[in-house]
Amino acid sequence: MLARRYIVSGRVQGVGYRYYVEDVAGKLGVHGYVRNRRDGRVEVFAIGTPERLKKLRTALETGPIMSQVKDVLEEPDVPDARYLGNFIIEFTIE
Repeated sequence: MLARRYIVSGRVQGVGYRYYVEDVAGKLGVHGYVRNRRDGRVEVFAIGTPERLKKLRTALETGPIMSQVKDVLEEPDVPDARYLGNFIIEFTIE
């Protein structure tokens, strides 16, 4: 299992983006969280197989119908056992 952190920019707040990510991650069997950032971007922390993370990345770039994704930054991270077994929406962070 690998972990990745994605920072998504564009029109991604107020358009159901977090719920979209939660749904896609659940269908893919990816663990982690999604949350809004105060700077207008969305942060996604995901744990999964390389194949599942690749599919998640594609979905992040697409977004729900009302969103307009400008960019998805991706960086490796360390798996966090707290998130194994679920994918949640967390509170907004700085």
